[in-house]
Amino acid sequence: MAERTGGDLVEAVAAALQPRLADLTGALRDRLATRIEELDGDAVIIDLLYASIEGNIENILNALRHGIALDKIEPPSAAYEYARRLAQRGVPVSALVRAYRLGQQNLLELVFAECERMDAPAAARAAAYEQVVEVTFDYIDWISQRVITVYEDERERWLAERNSARSGRVDELVAGTVSDVDAAEKVLGYRLRVPHLGAVLWVHETGAQQDQLTRFTRAAATIAEELGARGTPLLVPHDRATAWAWFAVPEETVPDLGALASRLATVGEPPVPRLALGRAASGVEGFRRTHLEALQAQQVATVGDDPRRSVTGFDEPGLKVASLLTHDLDTTRAWVRETLGDLARDDEQHERLRHTLLLFFQHDSSYTATAEAMLMHKNSVKYRIASAAKALGRPIGSDRQAIELALTACHWLRGAVLVEAG
Repeated sequence: MAERTGGDLVEAVAAALQPRLADLTGALRDRLATRIEELDGDAVIIDLLYASIEGNIENILNALRHGIALDKIEPPSAAYEYARRLAQRGVPVSALVRAYRLGQQNLLELVFAECERMDAPAAARAAAYEQVVEVTFDYIDWISQRVITVYEDERERWLAERNSARSGRVDELVAGTVSDVDAAEKVLGYRLRVPHLGAVLWVHETGAQQDQLTRFTRAAATIAEELGARGTPLLVPHDRATAWAWFAVPEETVPDLGALASRLATVGEPPVPRLALGRAASGVEGFRRTHLEALQAQQVATVGDDPRRSVTGFDEPGLKVASLLTHDLDTTRAWVRETLGDLARDDEQHERLRHTLLLFFQHDSSYTATAEAMLMHKNSVKYRIASAAKALGRPIGSDRQAIELALTACHWLRGAVLVEAG
């Protein structure tokens, strides 16, 4: 009787393992379900994982037993459906690929153990190992490329459909026309009967990247962490350079704008997204109100375009008034220049005077309190106030309300209302 060759041994091993397909599949499914945390014990996903494993092991064993070439093998339909379902659940593609790597490792262990139980010369055993490794590697590489393509196509399609549905619900909520809150929550994947903090994230159009939504998502996660928000924030793309977000926050949350700016500066590569925030408000009406406030804060930040300011909050002093003044900038600009005279000049000297005078008004016209706020000597504050009055061309007490309002406009709207230096 001729000695077994490597090919004979591979065929015999595959034939011995095929009757055990169900047991092998169940054992591998249980192993993967515990090793891949992203599956999170989801029964539907794990059932599909079983069917995918079964189809892939059957393909490999048939290829080993009968010498079937890859181009003659049909990918298991369950493998494709498993990839689609992972894409729909937001499970990262790395979990999909890892399942195939672990499956390959497990199958090789089984095949090698079966080889050890069979009588064969060392040379045949070595040749069999080489053939098994080559076939399984080629198959896993072949099937991985196909399921990754299916995953990516499905993820793109599903995200587009989901974003469309979520955008529609968000538009209805903002318009105040949602009647079924439970249905809206299901589509959004976000609770509505809680306190919310609305936000707008944006970059300049020229700085928008192809993966800008991914960048906004990372930024939103960082913001949520800083705010102590509960659950995943709701993030909806508005256009390629802008996203709207809501965070479920503790009641009466007052965000630390400086801390948020510092955290945002560390998220990913430039450009750093700018952030506008509303005030925390509860329920469906609060969802709408905090969003509208965030939009007003964004409008002011966009008009002012201050590169030193990456985070703007609706509750900051003077912003509400400034947001009203953005609706007719031509009229606002003319009124500011008429009210402030030379004090409206757009240069560093007059900016310092405007800043000092505005703080003076905000501190009840107290030189001492203003000096403490600015960490300056009281006499320096007096000198600046006198210089501001000179630039105004009249006493600062004349029509104080108009002067303070015009200073507030200059503070927030900057070059949009100032007089060019020259």
